[in-house]
Amino acid sequence: MSGPSSLRTPLARVRNLGSSHSGTQDFWRQRLTAVAMALLIVPVVVIVLMLLGRNQAGAAQILGQLPIAIILLLFILASAWHMKIGMQIVIEDYVHSEKMKLALVMANNFFCIAVALASIYAILKLSSGV
Repeated sequence: MSGPSSLRTPLARVRNLGSSHSGTQDFWRQRLTAVAMALLIVPVVVIVLMLLGRNQAGAAQILGQLPIAIILLLFILASAWHMKIGMQIVIEDYVHSEKMKLALVMANNFFCIAVALASIYAILKLSSGV
């Protein structure tokens, strides 16, 4: 608690800060990634349907088109970022041990980055036809 000598109002002390001191920022980033995924889900489903039943050469031909590769890459980035934020919020809210919380947040970051990089690599490899 701040004493009577504080010049900041109670609202100024808590504005834009949740329990993790970044609550509204995470809230808006998660909403932004959700909107991005909602806008991209229809084209992604269409692309997946186009890929059904094709061999690697056919998939490379479809994924080799720049707009299709970009749509998939944007969807991967948005969903990996959304997943990272969502799990981090759950960890921060429900894990009470600071050491465990730190370890889980680090593992979450690593996992989300690994999933994103593996997915991006797969899309780039298939789209280049290598």
